[in-house]
Amino acid sequence: MNLAFLFPGQGAQSVGMGRALAERYPAAREVFEAADRALGFPLSRVCWEGPGEELRKTVHTQPALLTHSVAVLRLVEAAGLRPSWTAGHSLGEYSACVAAGVLEFEDAVRLVHRRGELMHRAGLERPGTMAALLGLSRESVEAACEEAAPAGVVRAANWNAPGQVVISGEIPAVERACELARARGAKRAIRLEVGGAFHSPLMNDAAEGLSEWIDRTPFRDARCPVVLNVSAEPATRVADIRAALKAQLLGAVRWEDSVRFLIGCGVEAFVELGSGRVLRGLLRSIAPEAAVWNAEDPESLQSALNALGAGQAPATGSA
Repeated sequence: MNLAFLFPGQGAQSVGMGRALAERYPAAREVFEAADRALGFPLSRVCWEGPGEELRKTVHTQPALLTHSVAVLRLVEAAGLRPSWTAGHSLGEYSACVAAGVLEFEDAVRLVHRRGELMHRAGLERPGTMAALLGLSRESVEAACEEAAPAGVVRAANWNAPGQVVISGEIPAVERACELARARGAKRAIRLEVGGAFHSPLMNDAAEGLSEWIDRTPFRDARCPVVLNVSAEPATRVADIRAALKAQLLGAVRWEDSVRFLIGCGVEAFVELGSGRVLRGLLRSIAPEAAVWNAEDPESLQSALNALGAGQAPATGSA
C-alpha cells in the first residue's frame, strides 16, 4: 500500500497524552521511559499529569508531542505497517524523520527539547505573535501582509489548507495584517496564544543556535522520502534534510502543498500518528476524498490498524 505517515506539531498537546497507550502497551511505555532518561527529567509526568500550563511551555510541548508520536509509531510498526512517505507539520517533521530512520528517537527528543528552549528565548528577546486567517485566498493573505509591512515584520507562516493560513511577525504588524484581512473579506482573523513569532525572521537567533545542534546530531539517509515543510518536496539525503530543518524556523510550513504532492504521488491512505486530529481535519479540507485515519490512543490505534488491514496492536502488559 502507498501509505503516508503524518505527524502533528505544536498546539495538538493535551494533558493525559499517551497515558492510555503506555498503560496498555509496553512498547509505548518504553518510549516515554526513554524520553525521561534522555532528557534527565520526568517528561512523562508532564504529559500525563500536567498541569496544562507546564505542558504548554514550548520546552515541554515539543518533546512531549514527539514522544507521543513515536510511541504510536512503535505500535504501528509492530503491527506490520511501514510508510512509503512521511511528513510532519513544523515540529512534527522531527517525528517524520524518526519514522523514516533519519534520527534515533533519543537524539530527536534531545534536539527538539533544545529547539523549544531556543524558540522560547528568541520569543522573549524579539517579542512577536501569530494569527490565523480564515477564508482568504493566498493572494489576499500575501497582499495583506505586504500592505502591513510598514508596521513591522509580518508574513505567512503556515499554509495549512485552502482558506486556512497562519501569519507571524511583530505584534503591531500582525495586528495590522489582521485588520486588512478582515477588510478583504476574511471570515476570521484570530490572534494565537503562542510564545513568539515562529517561522519568521524573528526566530533568527533560535535558527542559528539550532543549526549548531543539528550539525552535532547524528543523521542517516532516510529509508523512505520525507516531504519537507520548506519545499513541499521529498528528500532522503542527510544533507538535504539537515538543510531543511535548519531553514524551517524561518520559513513557511507549506502543508497544503505537501499534502497535494503526496496525493499526486498516488498515496492511497494517510495516518496521523500522535496527539489530536488537526492534520486529519486539514487533509479533509485539502482533499475530501482522501482516506485518512488518526491514531493517538488504544481505540483509535486499533481502528486505524483494522481499516488498513494490519495486525493487532502488540500484546498488553502491566504498567
